[in-house]
Amino acid sequence: MSAITVENLGKRYVISHQLRQDTLRDSIMEGLRNMTAGLRGESRPDKEDFWALDDVSFSVEPGEVVGIIGRNGAGKSTLLKVLSRITEPTRGRISMKGRVASLLEVGTGFHPELSGRENIFLNGAILGMAKAEIVNKFDQIVDFAGVEQFLDTPVKRYSSGMYVRLAFAVAAHLDSEILIVDEVLAVGDHAFQKKCLGKMRDVAHQSGRTVLLVSHNLGQIAALANRCVVLENGRVKFTGDTQEAIPIYYGHADAGQKQWTVPNPPAGPHLKRVRIQTSDPGNIQAYHKPLEFEFELAHPGGVPDACFSFQIINASGTAVAHLWRYSAEGSFAALSGSTVLRCEIPQVKLNVGLYSLRTYFSGPPGSSFNQMVEPELNFEVVRLDKPVAFGWRSDACTYFEDATWKLSST
Repeated sequence: MSAITVENLGKRYVISHQLRQDTLRDSIMEGLRNMTAGLRGESRPDKEDFWALDDVSFSVEPGEVVGIIGRNGAGKSTLLKVLSRITEPTRGRISMKGRVASLLEVGTGFHPELSGRENIFLNGAILGMAKAEIVNKFDQIVDFAGVEQFLDTPVKRYSSGMYVRLAFAVAAHLDSEILIVDEVLAVGDHAFQKKCLGKMRDVAHQSGRTVLLVSHNLGQIAALANRCVVLENGRVKFTGDTQEAIPIYYGHADAGQKQWTVPNPPAGPHLKRVRIQTSDPGNIQAYHKPLEFEFELAHPGGVPDACFSFQIINASGTAVAHLWRYSAEGSFAALSGSTVLRCEIPQVKLNVGLYSLRTYFSGPPGSSFNQMVEPELNFEVVRLDKPVAFGWRSDACTYFEDATWKLSST
């Protein structure tokens, strides 16, 4: 029997288009909007249905770690709130086998006036732990959270990092069959995030507990989850292996597009266009072959001492290369107009997999102009000279390096 079964789940919210009219000015403006709509022959509905989740179905087996990924507004947090019984679904059915521990927001279930010690007992009780269980796990929780010095201090004086450390420690040490975690690991520092990842591996692989994890850090998702559910506009776009899900999240369907133009460009300096010239059709790039990027920049009025750079981003969301051009190497945006910059990588050494770009166009250090853009443009590196059986997988490494091996016997 599955640990979690979700069938045809839907969650509807009603959006009101009636503005709150606190002043005479608000009333007059609302009247003008209605009159203008009437003159155009349009009607302004007072309310509108919005389906945050629509016909969502999937199942999770006991002991699985499943990532829930998707763009902002895809319905990830709504799904976890419904599964945690914080929000009632509008329709559909949910079946969950075992006790559930949820960590959806930093400090949920904490009372700001109570001390850390008191909140461990309070939060543990909210999560369903018996007092004897909390007493038994108390020292482990405090040691993991690293807040022993502040244990008798009211948590209202805790930093957000201390909050999340204590909250995660309580939830992770609860002997629940299902653990639901939503993005909270982003609050902790790097050392604590590493500690949490290790704990979640132990929770899933050694304790055999089921974990549902939402994170925009796809490196964490790839490290922990063996399977993912990809949400898009409240619907399930894909369910399956993590290495297949992450490229779908990034929009693998765009991989054949060679050029991308910035929609709704601003009036000031900006990136206008990006083009990728790969070694093969369909934005396929062979390992060790040349790869060219072309960027068109608009700089009305000129940008003295301009800098342009771009990163190559792998499927886990990590920047694996950063290339740049400064005006000190030859001015390219000082005068009003537009410029095309081309960057060629003579021999690509990137590991096989799907890649995207992130660009930066800015003035000199301290300048108020600083534009970051993520073009909706991908390319895929392939390596046909090595069989998959020898380990040339997308998760094996970041890039390949040329090397010479010598063999001698002793």
